[in-house]
Amino acid sequence: MRLAHIHFPNITPFSRVSHLQQTLAARLLAYKKASSPPATSTATSQDSTTTPTPPDPTIITFSPNPVYTTGRRDLPPSNTYPEKEDGPLSLPPPLEPIRSLLTSAKDGSAPIAEYHPTLRGGQTTYHGPGQLVGYTVLDLRRMGLTPRCHIRLLENSVIDVLDGFGVKGFTTEDPGVWVSDGGNALPKKITAVGVHLRRNISSYGIGLNVTEEPMWFFKQIVACGLEGREATSLEGLGVRDVTMEDVARRFVAAFVNRHNKDYCGTGSHGEKIEEVYTVREDELLD
Repeated sequence: MRLAHIHFPNITPFSRVSHLQQTLAARLLAYKKASSPPATSTATSQDSTTTPTPPDPTIITFSPNPVYTTGRRDLPPSNTYPEKEDGPLSLPPPLEPIRSLLTSAKDGSAPIAEYHPTLRGGQTTYHGPGQLVGYTVLDLRRMGLTPRCHIRLLENSVIDVLDGFGVKGFTTEDPGVWVSDGGNALPKKITAVGVHLRRNISSYGIGLNVTEEPMWFFKQIVACGLEGREATSLEGLGVRDVTMEDVARRFVAAFVNRHNKDYCGTGSHGEKIEEVYTVREDELLD
């Protein structure tokens, strides 16, 4: 199996990547539908049908413009896209206190941040410059993953990336990847994890804080519904002069290594990832 990796080197609109992700997930879903035999088919008719080639799994890495997103637990009252032509922005309760950041000022200047509801798991979080967002568009069955194993794979991949920078990451009863800031202080969150599954096709993924730039935005909300818990970054832990491209490459490599080690081989059912190749957006949308 081959894994496609697309990395956006510049700050990229969240909506653009969301559209790309939806397109790739739709292709995987269409493949599953086309390759599933009809309920009335026989073994003979199945053998005479040529099975289409499955689309390659894809990891998208990028840093978006400042954006607050909500998961299924914090959807806005309308449960639709928040922007209304004839009314105010529809916001869920966790974002009402920062409405001023998400709406245009009286002088017509653009909002400081955007708001996008999503279907991922979890609650409210922030994505933006200084953070590496990694979305995995995969067929979990082909990868040999249960939904829980998928989350664990994402978390362990991040932990391996942190280890490469000399930072010890770990998981707790709360979602995401955490680090200790020393002493008796509560752990701080360095990576948010949230996914969406439909017929075992995954979307969304992780948000790893690389620089301190996202910290102001996190302080404006109760991230992931965890009152009193703080966020941190690689830079905040003393890891500086790291590029997003480097962190992206490390995450993809860690993901492949973890998957092949933990979910392929004897006693596992996952198909091994033999190759990672880079791809451009136009090639994926062609």
